[in-house]
Amino acid sequence: MTAIRPLGTVLVTGGGSGLGAAVAAAVRDGGGTAVVLDLDVAHLDDADAFACDVSDTRAAERLVAELAERYDGLDAVVTAAGIDRPAPLEGLPGEDWERIVAVNLLGTVAVVRGALPSLLSSHGRVVTIASSLALRALGDATAYCASKFGVVGFSRSLAAETKGRLGVTTVFPAGMRTGFFDAREEQYKPAADAQLIEPRAVADAIVFALAQAPGVELREIVMAPEEEPSWP
Repeated sequence: MTAIRPLGTVLVTGGGSGLGAAVAAAVRDGGGTAVVLDLDVAHLDDADAFACDVSDTRAAERLVAELAERYDGLDAVVTAAGIDRPAPLEGLPGEDWERIVAVNLLGTVAVVRGALPSLLSSHGRVVTIASSLALRALGDATAYCASKFGVVGFSRSLAAETKGRLGVTTVFPAGMRTGFFDAREEQYKPAADAQLIEPRAVADAIVFALAQAPGVELREIVMAPEEEPSWP
């Protein structure tokens, strides 16, 4: 894809695996520089990868601000870091419930806060990752749904607050063919015949949003298999 607008330097959280890794690869393929944040980057042979626990929000803010200075500014941030542990509310320890919200929602906000001065200076873009479970709620997913519904509210408010100065896109991916489900109990794993989408397809849509001409915004993108029940 030929970018309408150069991608520049794009910070990607959760960039060590899954959707985040696919986004980092798509950014590089599009001629941009991907700066990767992940909890564990030891397996990455990448000078532009940095260890970060986004749930440690103040530390995440500081690191992002430092990286913005190191890279002479940021052109975009993609907040792909996310976790889940499905369980009934009474069966999920409070610290686990709160960590899901801390990574998915508070970590998203912290990274955007750290990058915001640089992004406003470059008239850059933020892409937040919601979920099909930000469009409908399921049982045994109270923390995940709360966090992803929160990402939508944060993103829409940020777009209203910064309109004309910052682009904000929210992506709603359905289940993807990644390792996200691997550690789940069997009852919470996708069925063998589940329609899962490839993370690279979602990553290409994200890069398409990042590459739009100044003044044009893709505010929200739903990515789903054609039989996905979350839409419409």
